Amino acid sequence: MFLKKSGKAVGIARHLDKHLSHRASLQVVERGLLLVLLSFLFVLLNSTRALAQDKQPTPSLLDTSIEDLMKIDIDSVYGASKFKQKVTEAPASVTIITSEDIQKYGYHTLADILRNVRGFYVTYDRNYSYVGVRGYGPPGDYNSRIALMIDGHRLNDNIYDQALLGTEFPIDVDLIDRVEVIRGPNSSLYAANAFLGVINIITKRGQDLKKVSVAGEVASFGTYQGRISYGNKFDNGLEVLLSGSFYDSHGQDQLFFKEFNNPITNNGIAVNADDDEFHQLFANASWRHFTLHGVFGSRDKGIPTASFGTVFNDTGTRTVDARGYLDLKYDREVGHGWLISSRTYYDQYNYDATYVYDYSASGGPSRVLNKDSGHGKWWGEEVTLSKQLFERQRLSVGSEYRDNFQQDQGNYDVQPFVQYLNDRRTSNIFSLYAQDEIHLRSNLVLNLGLRYDHYSIFGGTTNPRAALIFSPREKTTIKLLYGQAFRAPNFFELYYAAPGNAANPSLRPETVKTMELVWEQYFAHHFRMEVSGFYYPIRELISEEEGVANGNDLFANAGRLDIRGLDFALSRKLPWGLEGVVSYSFQDAVNLSARMPVANSPKHLGQARLSVPLIKQKLFASMDLQYVGKRATLAGNYMGAYLVPNFTLFSRNVIKGWEISASLYNVLNQKYGDPGTDAHIQDILFQDGRNFRIKIGYRF
Repeated sequence: MFLKKSGKAVGIARHLDKHLSHRASLQVVERGLLLVLLSFLFVLLNSTRALAQDKQPTPSLLDTSIEDLMKIDIDSVYGASKFKQKVTEAPASVTIITSEDIQKYGYHTLADILRNVRGFYVTYDRNYSYVGVRGYGPPGDYNSRIALMIDGHRLNDNIYDQALLGTEFPIDVDLIDRVEVIRGPNSSLYAANAFLGVINIITKRGQDLKKVSVAGEVASFGTYQGRISYGNKFDNGLEVLLSGSFYDSHGQDQLFFKEFNNPITNNGIAVNADDDEFHQLFANASWRHFTLHGVFGSRDKGIPTASFGTVFNDTGTRTVDARGYLDLKYDREVGHGWLISSRTYYDQYNYDATYVYDYSASGGPSRVLNKDSGHGKWWGEEVTLSKQLFERQRLSVGSEYRDNFQQDQGNYDVQPFVQYLNDRRTSNIFSLYAQDEIHLRSNLVLNLGLRYDHYSIFGGTTNPRAALIFSPREKTTIKLLYGQAFRAPNFFELYYAAPGNAANPSLRPETVKTMELVWEQYFAHHFRMEVSGFYYPIRELISEEEGVANGNDLFANAGRLDIRGLDFALSRKLPWGLEGVVSYSFQDAVNLSARMPVANSPKHLGQARLSVPLIKQKLFASMDLQYVGKRATLAGNYMGAYLVPNFTLFSRNVIKGWEISASLYNVLNQKYGDPGTDAHIQDILFQDGRNFRIKIGYRF
């Protein structure tokens, strides 16, 4: 009857109903995937300038100069080294998603964006969205092994280390200029959450919006969303952007869960319990050397799954997440070629949940409201100095201090009042880091990084990174990458103690040492290819163990995991608008601590995107698809693979100032699901079928 944000309720026994995947259906899906990927590949390989107005002789694939290749627009990335550099020079495997991609493919949330990134997959439990990376995405983990940044500002909170990805993400995706996905450990630059990768969101500036813009949309399940924004750059150099958004979704009217198929529980039908609502405010302003960012988002979500043993089909069970921060950044040259970058920030995160329980079986009331909460506040300061030395070396050194002056957790029943948890704590983190990029030769770069972090709760840790980047030809890059990272146990894992759950203050950090080999190749005809092989041995893995502390569950350093795999991507982007990407990932996650499959770990992932201009630079037809291979559930069953295509028609300036898009998601109405978490009786949580969205925007 008691709960926590991730975990189990007392007296809840997992249903071990076997959900056997149908081999025939799986073969159809896999054959369909192969056919679709080959079709996308055929379009990419055979798209020529025949559709362009001025057709030119086609050069050979390998006789194009680097100057011509630059017309492919080799992307730049900031988050890999904390300064802007080409992705071919970054010490990581990097994927860039632009605002253009977001518009053309009808992405609605950050989770939608990440579904289409090579080696990434997303699961949804009808409350939060969770990202898996290269075969590792434990059900119910709050994305604590990914560092989520907005303009370099860390978004993970100071209690659960949660990265918000779905409708709980506090920024409207219309305000995103680009998303940098940086694979591999980055603890040499960032704090603990840069364990498996960094996601850095670069937001738009005032000059990108051109005064006032508005947008509104309607979608399936009684969904409405609106946004109004103002952006400008004034003659005195002041640049501002202000924006507000709202979202209101009734959700599905009825959701059926076979585990509750009983007349007492409405025959397994949850009615009007899937609602979702958020409000968001965003502001940035820059003048001379200063940049100020402000973000606030609050989401209120109904939970239809009766998680944590709550009463089924009761609309009172819900969570509210509120996330906000202010960030003031200062950049300038201080003399002798040294550049200084300093940021001061204040953050706040509030999680407040209401859960409805039935205590009548133990002689108590049939309806009791239980309140669960986590409230965090922190401020910090970061300073970085960098300098270009001798034209062949770039040195960066920095330090960061973070004061977590509120890290509170609580749990109580409202009436009759019973308090189970009232934990009030503080902590701090001090960090030093250095990075040196050395051009040993014109085509050989050595990148070295080192960071020391001292946590007041467990002490210090040092993590290195090294990359050797070799370009044997001007269109070819080979990267040999090594990294070491850690993830400190968060305060929820350390100190959450209520009936059914035990605290474990002696938890140690998780560690990973990774090796990766990356081959990046640019061709003529605007092709780019990337192949990566990787090995991630994870040790001291923090996982939840059942009933080991006087019948209570607790988190322990009980896991060892090896992840190895290979992924591939081929992309093409032509000047007249046609573009596409085909990617495939194979990953094998092996549990060394127990002879059982790793839950929610598909061995095969496939993604494909294709956007075709119907009217040059004004009307686009775009399609994307995601393939996720079969996955084990927590009950040890396997759920089948699925292939989900989405289609979007997007127009801009067909009528001056107007942008219109129409999207159809899960076009084939594929029935598919994601593994349930420890909080659920359901072994599989099925996802939405075919649904639509229509969006209209206007720039004044």
